[in-house]
Amino acid sequence: MDTQPDLTRLLSEARVIAVVGHSDKPYRTSYRIAQYLRAAGYRVYAVNPEIEEAAGEPAYANLAALPEPVDIVNVFRRREHLDGVVAEAIAAGAGAVWGQLGVSSRAAAQRAEAAGLPLVMDRCIMVDHRRLLG
Repeated sequence: MDTQPDLTRLLSEARVIAVVGHSDKPYRTSYRIAQYLRAAGYRVYAVNPEIEEAAGEPAYANLAALPEPVDIVNVFRRREHLDGVVAEAIAAGAGAVWGQLGVSSRAAAQRAEAAGLPLVMDRCIMVDHRRLLG
């Protein structure tokens, strides 16, 4: 799912985004991109079992703990964790998974394809949002 029309549709139809690996430190990339997404009008949930809150909002230990289904799971974890996040996203009924720059996995791609889950890998959601919907 890397074509411009597919990415545009995904970003324009999404309303709720879970950021897996969201930091509570404002200088971290995951924090800054999550803040950008909030400012762009998305409801953003922090998913990180090691923090209690981020940007003044509660953080959740995993996708299953979120209070509502999400349209996009944005992944800020190392590539070896992507397959597990995809499995969790499938179980949680997420609409799509988006692996940030450097986050890609053949196993995750196969799992997502088998489940019919759209998967974007090795792309920055903020860069693409600015470029396509900016």
